[in-house]
Amino acid sequence: MAKEVTPEQIEMLDGMVAKARAAAEIIATYDQERVDRLCQAVAASVIDMKVWANLADEAVDETGLGDKVTKRNKRNKLKLILRDCLRQKSVGVIEEIPEKGIVKYAKPVGVIASLVPTTNPCLTPAGQVIYAIKARDVIICSPHPRAKKTTNKCINIIRETLVREGAPADIIQGIEEPSITLTQELMKRCDLVIATGGRPMVKSAYSSGVPAYGSGAGNATVIIDNTCNTPERQAEAAMNTRISKCSDFGSGCSCDGNLIIHEDVYDGFVAALVKEGAYLANEEEAEKLKAVMWDEAGHRLPNTVAISPQKLAEAAGFEIPADRKFIAVTGGGIENVGKEHFFSSEKLTTLLTLFKYYGEFENALTMMQAMFNVGGKGHSCGIYSFDDDHIHRLGMCAPVSRIMVRQPNNRGNSGSSTNGMPPTSSMGCGTWGGNIVSENICLKHYMNTTWVAVLCPRICPATRSCSASSTSRTWTWSDLRASSDPFRAGPAGPARFSREAARGAERSKAESRGRGPEGGR
Repeated sequence: MAKEVTPEQIEMLDGMVAKARAAAEIIATYDQERVDRLCQAVAASVIDMKVWANLADEAVDETGLGDKVTKRNKRNKLKLILRDCLRQKSVGVIEEIPEKGIVKYAKPVGVIASLVPTTNPCLTPAGQVIYAIKARDVIICSPHPRAKKTTNKCINIIRETLVREGAPADIIQGIEEPSITLTQELMKRCDLVIATGGRPMVKSAYSSGVPAYGSGAGNATVIIDNTCNTPERQAEAAMNTRISKCSDFGSGCSCDGNLIIHEDVYDGFVAALVKEGAYLANEEEAEKLKAVMWDEAGHRLPNTVAISPQKLAEAAGFEIPADRKFIAVTGGGIENVGKEHFFSSEKLTTLLTLFKYYGEFENALTMMQAMFNVGGKGHSCGIYSFDDDHIHRLGMCAPVSRIMVRQPNNRGNSGSSTNGMPPTSSMGCGTWGGNIVSENICLKHYMNTTWVAVLCPRICPATRSCSASSTSRTWTWSDLRASSDPFRAGPAGPARFSREAARGAERSKAESRGRGPEGGR
């Protein structure tokens, strides 16, 4: 049972929120140039290789999860987030749609509560604060207790940078001694919650009474169809699998978990996997792996999460060569998919399950659907195929928010330099995964947006000023702004948005009706 929050903790938390709101008032006054410069400075402070390498190493040492080498590579995600931010507007007018008479204005969300997962104790706060600054928000992070030292070290580096740039350090804060109950109290006091982590964390965020974005569980499944039929294609697909499976020792929800391979290419592709570093476990070894990865009810055991294949094998009671990158077990066919077949569920470690499908592509889709009925619905899947019809059919039926085509899932899902996915460390999984959005959580989710709409004859031809002659004209935003009458739409001048003009027109109308300028009778 969770410990109750003490009065001293409540006082501490209230103080953090008060400082956050004071910082929010300041950053809300920044113009676009100031905001962009601050984003660049913050990103540079943590992207520095020496800084990031130390943070990555300390994260592994503190949590016991992941791989120091590939965790260091996650700094590239911060570069992508910064690139994405700098390409967009976030202050004042951010979009104009003249043909619809629409202007959009960006507004800050306010104070964000960030629930930081143990698997990404540095990437999550660093990436989120870049988006938060861009949107002129402030953020309070609640680290995972198992990663609190590393997360707060990352936060303090960012705070020092903010001070050097003349900005409030309290744009980002971190709870030093987090707990479940303290995190719950934090969420109640903020304007938005972003929960990146397991289902209990996300459920708690949605129960806080505050708007929340959450992510869902993964069980990334990739279809290898019959077009993967040359040595070159098999080598490429196997390389993609190895990259996705081995990143940070398989700790991410996007890391490949299951492969569904066509019978015609199965043997050749498995041989390619071995060349890429796979160790093929036999039936006896597979049973030993199952025993140390799941309990009898199918709950994932934590001591084998995100560890090297050598340590995973050791935990199971056997040895594998030092050069093996991951372990593969044979899953069988569709009859071996289900909640009672644990290897078809999410692994979160350096283990991959190989399934074989026979005949038509529809059989692969059926197996994939069964896989997601076990778990991971809403998150992601992939396909290695050169058949556009196969790709389309997967896109039509897959109950997931993102599908990667001929690329590593773990790199592509959260945005990469080679696709158009918005870069992020938080991925919504739609209603399939119990989330409010089926998108990558990115800049637009950190902003409120005000839509200003004026009368538009092309959209509303039935308005009083529209005629056959007026509807044939294409109105532009310049027309809207040039009109002398903000209340008229038609040949003499479409509607114009102007607060001053609107107030003047209202005053004139009131006076003509015998009213005073304040509207009194």
